[in-house]
Amino acid sequence: MKRKKAVVLFSGGLDSTTALCWALAEGYDCLAVSFDYGQRHSRENASARAIARRLGVKLYEIKLDFPWFRTSSLVNAGMKLPQVSLSKIGRPGNIPSTYVPGRNLVFAAAGFSLADSAGAQAVVLGPNVVDYSGYPDCRPEFYRALAKAAAYGTRSGADGKKIKLLTPLIKLSKAEIARLGVKLKAPLELTWSCYGGGKKPCGRCDSCKLRAKGFSDAGFADPALAGLEKRAGL
Repeated sequence: MKRKKAVVLFSGGLDSTTALCWALAEGYDCLAVSFDYGQRHSRENASARAIARRLGVKLYEIKLDFPWFRTSSLVNAGMKLPQVSLSKIGRPGNIPSTYVPGRNLVFAAAGFSLADSAGAQAVVLGPNVVDYSGYPDCRPEFYRALAKAAAYGTRSGADGKKIKLLTPLIKLSKAEIARLGVKLKAPLELTWSCYGGGKKPCGRCDSCKLRAKGFSDAGFADPALAGLEKRAGL
């Protein structure tokens, strides 16, 4: 019997790595896709490569050159990255400067394109409850609508073989994602979530704060920080 196949949108961070390991645990043969869209640094892409190698998953690396992405502080190094208190991160209607215009729409379209070409039955993404409170392209209703559109806009859909859009983390907090990642034995020590580059996470950006709180609430140390300390001889 032919094994089912999935395309996983993959950044090398905590969420997408957990989503990738979830798909593998669900019995999917996975193809991963990462994107170079002009980010301030290439650290997350390096993590994506290392994790894909560790898991034995084929990784497609796509380069995008969209000048308008520079309206985001994730891309424009001349803009200051937000550093706000945890209580203000992810408030509904408060779209942060790190929002990249339509990024997940573009990424998901590429994922469906690959799935349609490769005969995959699913596209897997890692948005979650923390993300969709602040980013409009992480909301559950966005993904429900996108799945319907893909059914009309792909050969698979036209042939009656609808490609599923799976968001296994959509209702999970960062702590629950951390616990799931550990349960799935995901290589979390290789992941990178910090918006800044460098040899170690800055600890000040929104992503670092949310990740730190997630692991703290989960009740165990962040494996990525432990790995950095070990490599640095600390």
